[in-house]
Amino acid sequence: MTYSIIGTGNVGKALARQFARSGISVGIANTRGPDSIASMVEELGDKVVPLALQEALKADVIILAVPFWAHRDVAKAAPTWQGKVVIDATNAYGVPVSDLDNLPSSAIVAKALPGAYLVKAFNHLPAGVLAQEPGTAGGSRAIFLSSDDEGATATVAALVAKLGYAPISLGKIAEGGQLVQARDKNWAPLIFQDLFKKEQ
Repeated sequence: MTYSIIGTGNVGKALARQFARSGISVGIANTRGPDSIASMVEELGDKVVPLALQEALKADVIILAVPFWAHRDVAKAAPTWQGKVVIDATNAYGVPVSDLDNLPSSAIVAKALPGAYLVKAFNHLPAGVLAQEPGTAGGSRAIFLSSDDEGATATVAALVAKLGYAPISLGKIAEGGQLVQARDKNWAPLIFQDLFKKEQ
């Protein structure tokens, strides 16, 4: 299984740090090219590899860590999305609901990536919290997942656990997934909830 992160802002960097800490190889890319992230990658070690966008889009599991509307540019960069698992870490805060056809923002992202299996995850915590050690004496930090595909949810849940977090499925995007979908200028109830799951 190969992984990549699209986006080198605060969330992308925080997630890259967790891959490096866990010893899991990940490619990372932005629209400016690999040279623009060389110094960041050097700091994180050899598990984080700077890639051109087209190379990063060849991964089996792709994390979208870009500003919400930038997903459209990423969508156009891949020749096909068929069979890809895409983790949507974007937030559409401040985007009028009318611009989203009154749908959850992840449904709009999924429409732009035909053939992909989309899972909403890693979007409910600020980057500074995502960058922290996921496990504490109190348990593992919760990461909420929602998707319309159970297989994709299982794939992402396995990655979340490998990174040291506790995956918690909210079900389908238009159902439990609404708990982590920003709407216009309202944050959903589970956004910013920094919760921990105790080890059994």
